[in-house]
Amino acid sequence: MKTPASEQTLSLPQPVVSDVVAIVPAAGVGKRMCADLPKQYLTIEDKTLLEHTVHYLLEHSKISKVVVAIGAEDAYFQSTSLAHNKRVIVTTGGKERADSVLAGLKATDAQWVMVHDAARPCVRHSDIDALIDAAATHTHGAILAAPVRDTMKRSSLDGKIETTVCRDNLWHALTPQMFLRDQLLAALETARDQSLAVTDEASAIELTGGAPKLVAGHADNIKVTQPEDLALAAFFLAQRKRSQ
Repeated sequence: MKTPASEQTLSLPQPVVSDVVAIVPAAGVGKRMCADLPKQYLTIEDKTLLEHTVHYLLEHSKISKVVVAIGAEDAYFQSTSLAHNKRVIVTTGGKERADSVLAGLKATDAQWVMVHDAARPCVRHSDIDALIDAAATHTHGAILAAPVRDTMKRSSLDGKIETTVCRDNLWHALTPQMFLRDQLLAALETARDQSLAVTDEASAIELTGGAPKLVAGHADNIKVTQPEDLALAAFFLAQRKRSQ
């Protein structure tokens, strides 16, 4: 018996993304690390965090190039292995993260871009795969994120507990975050023109009415922010190397 057309489930082809350009804002100084140089140039096994991050991104089959936005007075990049890599595009970033991402967007005409923190060298390719699949099928892009597990407290100005925050549906925003280039460019320019502060790319999309998809990532995708994070990142990188 033939199924009526009204009851048939159509299997539509899913968009295929085969070429993504990654943008890595690397113009910050990382004051919380209390180091003598920007944190992206701290080393693990003779490679800077920036090198670990960019090289691993370039190992992904769907990432064709990486745009690195460095500070105008950066004195370290030229001494890295990235300086003469033909798949690495270098541009000058700005004072704020959004300025550096904007500079990166203007340095490429790729249809799809993903923005990733220079100080997150431990991201997994499997998480990037899931992110690409989600972004390709979601109108407003997608970001890696991790559910909040710890009890969350909101403090008063004098450092006392003001209230306990319900953690249901709360997520830690991670990177990469992936969007159509033109969509993200327009959102960041709108935020800039309206003097709206954005702490990540998804924030800019949200301010323009978008709702990016959350993709659950692994908790070992840490951002090196505090001095003790460097040893933890080194541990995760060693684990990854042993498993390859």
